[in-house]
Amino acid sequence: MNASQLAKYIDHTALTAEKTEQDILKLCEEALEYGFYSVCINPCHISLAKQKLADSAVKICTVIGFPLGANATVVKAFETEQAIQAGAGEIDMVINVGWIKSNQWEKVQADIQAVFHACHDTPLKVILETCLLSKEEIVKACEICKAIGVAFVKTSTGFNKGGATVEDVALMKQTVGEIGVKASGGIRDTQTALAMIEAGATRIGASAGIAIVNGVLAESEGY
Repeated sequence: MNASQLAKYIDHTALTAEKTEQDILKLCEEALEYGFYSVCINPCHISLAKQKLADSAVKICTVIGFPLGANATVVKAFETEQAIQAGAGEIDMVINVGWIKSNQWEKVQADIQAVFHACHDTPLKVILETCLLSKEEIVKACEICKAIGVAFVKTSTGFNKGGATVEDVALMKQTVGEIGVKASGGIRDTQTALAMIEAGATRIGASAGIAIVNGVLAESEGY
């Protein structure tokens, strides 16, 4: 796989709280230069990114209920509608981990369903936060996502105690079949990105996209 092919897997990401408008503009410039699939940004920056990326192939991905997933369902749905109106082309929502741990699977499903409905035709990715889940919980969450018909299941926010693992990506892909799998959290070099793709990832979320496509280890830690 060459650099341009690898770039098409990457959601070039900037989600930490201190990111300025200049940081977002730089992210967009990098996405244009390297040909990344999308920029993944917080909702408040969508309009700025839309202006910068106008008439380009780079999509705008944003996060909903981020990073805890504990917002009320109605808030997640409203946030989704507003993000799409602002120009988001993909939605990454955080699943309600507390409800999973409480064995409240009907609530988990209703939460995802409400955001899926708010998305209409906009692709929805559901972030499982796999580092907090058992293998059985990962499988059950993936089965719910598959039944609803979301576009992707995603490993992690990158803001918790662990990120993507090859083992979890493989388990998710085995469960969801043709649905996409996004690996995110702690992916900072080419070797790790390629290992995730080999395990079944069809998208990579990373703040180290440039290092990944250039084949060098990123110096900083993060998403």
